[in-house]
Amino acid sequence: MKKNLAVIGVGAVGVEILRILKQRKFPVGSLRVFARSQRDIEIDGQKYKVEAVDKEGFDGIDIALFAGTEGEKGASVLYANKFIEKGAVVIDNGNDFRLRKDVPLVIPEVNRQAALSHKGLIANPNCTTIQAVTALGGIHKKFGLKSFMLTSFQATSGAGKKAAESLWNETKALVEKNKNRGFDALDKILDEKPECFDEQIAFNIIPQIGGFTEEGYTSEEWKVVYESRKILDNPDIKISATCIRVPVFTSHSESIYFTPSKKVSLVELEQALNSSEGVVYLKDSLCFPLQVEGKDPVFVCRLRKALDSENSFWLWCVSDNLRKGAALNAVQIAQCLL
Repeated sequence: MKKNLAVIGVGAVGVEILRILKQRKFPVGSLRVFARSQRDIEIDGQKYKVEAVDKEGFDGIDIALFAGTEGEKGASVLYANKFIEKGAVVIDNGNDFRLRKDVPLVIPEVNRQAALSHKGLIANPNCTTIQAVTALGGIHKKFGLKSFMLTSFQATSGAGKKAAESLWNETKALVEKNKNRGFDALDKILDEKPECFDEQIAFNIIPQIGGFTEEGYTSEEWKVVYESRKILDNPDIKISATCIRVPVFTSHSESIYFTPSKKVSLVELEQALNSSEGVVYLKDSLCFPLQVEGKDPVFVCRLRKALDSENSFWLWCVSDNLRKGAALNAVQIAQCLL
């Protein structure tokens, strides 16, 4: 059962993949870690030797988990085929291949079987999509989905380690700036230009994730639309999204308004959520970003009927974006291949 693994990229997601492989006792034969430059890193007291990915030498690897940058010069664009040519199955966390027809886009709790139709490459969905579709997956299987709309409140770590660090640095700078002032005299604006986002993120929210594209929606919002339709294998589901960056380090939150295809009661929806794989439904309590950090499931609460429609509903869900939203989902796909 043991597999020889490679992890490509040691940013926030790559580090979390290495952590999860160990936590879940993945049957690893050998493990190689690649990044742009050679170095040694330490995670939770364990040291890893990082090889320079451009030196090649990808023989003997069964599964390659890419956690690196997206885009034209992303690691998977440059190196995925080289791993595949050597016999590895590539699981890519980037955006480059998700919507290609010949590449499965997989959330194991929702469409596990799709992973087995791969041709050497499997794509990991966007963090916002994974959370929403996992929360709605059990409902979709039982009753179908006519439509859903979501507003996401996304943690800074979704934009990488430096983005999360910028929240911390901006907060410290503002505390220092205001240490001798009363609340009524606080200056909440940084003196210097924000180091990561276009706008200050400390004590602020940014109603844009990704660049603006057609119809005034951002690339992040269109990812939710197209990826969700592909995973649920239904191009007719009406989907809309608004994605917002908030001053939280880890864990995304989503408010979702959805309409099942069949008429359904609250009790039936509660039963579906209670039996949904990868979901923890909290009927009588709330879920918060701080409380779910480091945990695997998608937590769902505040299920209620909409006031404007007889068969539409609201729910609130929270999930660790570095785990289920990225690294954990990739490792779960690798477990499917076992």
